[in-house]
Amino acid sequence: MARIEGKVSIVLGAAGQDNMGQTIARRFAAEGARVIVAGRREEPLRALAAELDGAYRVCDVTRSDEVAGLAAFAVERFGRIDAAVNCTGWAPMTKLLDVREAELDALCALQFKGVYFFLQHMVAQMTEHGGGSIVQMSSASAYALLYNHAAYIATKTAGDALVRCFANEFGIKGVRVNSIAPGLTASPMTEREIGLPGLVEAFVKEYPLGRIGTADDIANAALWLVSDESFVTGQVLQVNGGLTLRRNPSPREINASLRAHAPQAAAASTPGAAKNSQP
Repeated sequence: MARIEGKVSIVLGAAGQDNMGQTIARRFAAEGARVIVAGRREEPLRALAAELDGAYRVCDVTRSDEVAGLAAFAVERFGRIDAAVNCTGWAPMTKLLDVREAELDALCALQFKGVYFFLQHMVAQMTEHGGGSIVQMSSASAYALLYNHAAYIATKTAGDALVRCFANEFGIKGVRVNSIAPGLTASPMTEREIGLPGLVEAFVKEYPLGRIGTADDIANAALWLVSDESFVTGQVLQVNGGLTLRRNPSPREINASLRAHAPQAAAASTPGAAKNSQP
């Protein structure tokens, strides 16, 4: 029998081609779940829902009314919500003294308010319909600091605090809430960076398991957390090959690796341009 057979599952942040959200949605469907995919762009969501024989809903996680609508849609369509995963996130790389208010506002809206809205509305429906499991995407950089990511790290850490609070208060209602903390992960979001000769080498030496992560690694962890196999709540699951036992490389180490592997790559700016994974 499939591991989450019949479970009604929401995956938010699933409009990017082959991104983490889509990978999780496909894995859930393969394990028997009825999947609702959500994000900000309708066409890729429509196509994915058709592929998975599921449903879709356009939703911006920074808008409370849209997240409430997503939760209500799932209950109206399938009667309940058993699992909900929020894969949205944004990782700008701006020098700490150069961060401006607009960037802080955007990060707080997406990675603090958005997390609160997601937990708030998913929990509200789950407590009315027998409980469920929620998974929020955190980041290993909240535990193994990454240069020039202070606002990103702070908002991810705040999201982890929300996870703990909701887990503590609603466990008695049958709701489990956890985070997954990936490290550098091969995905469309990081395609440009990991394609630079020497970039992965700079990071992978800090990974005890000897490689960076994949979207499949994250999907496997999410599957376990939402399954009935998991007796876990209020935790940050470090799905990053042991990175948090060590540290992330410094910009100097990254640039040295780029120069060693391809001098022309080192002439480019240090990788990490802002990208939004809330498609």
